[in-house]
Amino acid sequence: MAVYQVTFTQRTDNYAVVQTLTEPDLDLGLSFTLADCGATFNGSHTVYALPAYLFLGVNSMGDPVYDLSVPIPNQVLFYNADDDSERTALIPPGTLTYTETCTWIDGPDLELWLGIALAGVDESAFLTQCASSANNFIFRRRQEAGYTDSLTTSPGADVTLATTMMGGSLYRQRGAIDQFASFSDMGTAMATGLSPLIKQLAGIPRPAVA
Repeated sequence: MAVYQVTFTQRTDNYAVVQTLTEPDLDLGLSFTLADCGATFNGSHTVYALPAYLFLGVNSMGDPVYDLSVPIPNQVLFYNADDDSERTALIPPGTLTYTETCTWIDGPDLELWLGIALAGVDESAFLTQCASSANNFIFRRRQEAGYTDSLTTSPGADVTLATTMMGGSLYRQRGAIDQFASFSDMGTAMATGLSPLIKQLAGIPRPAVA
């Protein structure tokens, strides 16, 4: 979860813009939450644009229009139907909160891949935790490589399999530090969760290209 201070708010033609103190790590289409920014701005919103200039409103086609002579950094534009509001400083600052929660796979997906029947509630809870961890880890690694993925829909079957394999590896290493748990007296081979095969399927660290 990332929290940014909101220093200015503005609304024109049913589109609002907030300016944050530091550059927010957001992409188009992602959801975020505003608080302490005024009753008509607070709540959950979706990023429509990340403008670098003063927002003037929308034209007859509904496209945003900007004053290119007035650069303003760290802005987030979103749909917010209400009365116009001039650009105003927030004192004290409000907050913009962004939480990435990827949901490509779940516990039952891991259970199917592992081919096991869970013994109880604790097992199910840990399996769910592994699925959540794998989702967010693979999503972040792809984001670092330049990919822009949906938080709810996997980019493809290969990435889904990579995420499932990652979650399964986490589950199988339960209670172990550097290898899969085993009762064998002969020991087990070293296990690496983020294996070359998982990297290949996930498309990392290969950078995204235009």
